[in-house]
Amino acid sequence: MQGTQKVQIQNKRVRYEFELKRNLTVLRGDSATGKTTLIDMIEEYSNNGNDSAVQLICDRPCYVLSGTTWKGQLSEMHDSIVFIDEGNAFVVTDEFSNVIQKTDNYYVIVSREGLPNLPYSVTEIYGIRTSGKYGGVKQYYHEFYRHN
Repeated sequence: MQGTQKVQIQNKRVRYEFELKRNLTVLRGDSATGKTTLIDMIEEYSNNGNDSAVQLICDRPCYVLSGTTWKGQLSEMHDSIVFIDEGNAFVVTDEFSNVIQKTDNYYVIVSREGLPNLPYSVTEIYGIRTSGKYGGVKQYYHEFYRHN
């Protein structure tokens, strides 16, 4: 994949809007900043589509990769954006690094730890920032910011 990929995802409570510029993006941040919420929303939409309470606008299919069956799952994902939440042990393996370098997907990996096996750019490490209220008392608009 080449080029910038825009992603907008929202439900009744929260909205995320961001751009992916490279095939590997790392998402970091403290607890309760919305990282896992983002992954959960992607997974809900991936599993239930328009029947979910989530709206997703993106030119590419978006999926969540997890668990011990990650290789089988990944073999079905092409020309997509793949999200991976922290806690998936396969992310730090040489095998995972070798496999994803041969795919045509974008990857967004949530991790508080270093990922020494993966060839990501330091300019593609982001956090999530709440940038303001949107409509209701609980609905927030979130954006990615470059993490230093």
